Amino acid sequence: MSAIEDYALIGNLCTTALVDRAGSIDWLCIPRFDSSSCFASILGNTKNGRWLLAPQGDVKRVRRQYRDQTLVLETEFETESGVATVVDFMPIAERPEQVDVVRIVKGIRGQVPMRAEVILRFDYGRTIPWVRKRDYGLSAVSGPNAVAMRTAVPFQSADYTTFAEFTIAEGQSVPFRMTWYPSHQNEPADLDPLRMLSATEEWWRDWAGRCKCQGEWRDPVLRSLITLKALTYAPTGGIVAAPTTSLPECIGGPRNWDYRLAGFATLPLPSTHY
Repeated sequence: MSAIEDYALIGNLCTTALVDRAGSIDWLCIPRFDSSSCFASILGNTKNGRWLLAPQGDVKRVRRQYRDQTLVLETEFETESGVATVVDFMPIAERPEQVDVVRIVKGIRGQVPMRAEVILRFDYGRTIPWVRKRDYGLSAVSGPNAVAMRTAVPFQSADYTTFAEFTIAEGQSVPFRMTWYPSHQNEPADLDPLRMLSATEEWWRDWAGRCKCQGEWRDPVLRSLITLKALTYAPTGGIVAAPTTSLPECIGGPRNWDYRLAGFATLPLPSTHY
């Protein structure tokens, strides 16, 4: 598990995911902030679920940034053989029956051997789903939860872990799209991840463009506003204190909290109370 300060946030205004510097999504509760998790290695180890997408072998340098005025995360990995970037984002939720996490690997220079590793564990790591290979990638079902993982890279399975190995070259792009949906419904339609990226960037930049703050502090103020917006549960307008639960208040301390519930306590009050 990485240090908490090494995690970056992506989200869709209904839930969020935490991505560490090594390219692993270690926390994702789905479909809402207060749902149980499908990735929870931040609370234990990889057996609690994670989604790794990173170079194989040694990494010389890691650089991360958000694309300007968005919650689209870019992680650049430099290796001996080249440079590759992983673009992570969650399209804004249009309906509660579907949540997408999109990751796009881009070759910047040379050739970089990559590894994708998907360990889906629902209910905070307690439930192993039924995983099947599909023409588009893989599907997984666990009770009311279903996941479709779409990519052109062929997956393999061993020891309850699904993985893929491939090489990304300069100018190439390899997308991965993970979609959660209720298991009693049909699989969602295939969509172009690059179009989803453009639409997500446009949404965030349109929202960020409403910020009237100017001057030398505009950038940090805007980044703080984007983070607060990502912690907002859109159906109620409530803001969660944090997207996590069960992390100790201090390292080694006895107290821990579920910080996710505040977003669901914001209910309309009678007009006489305004």
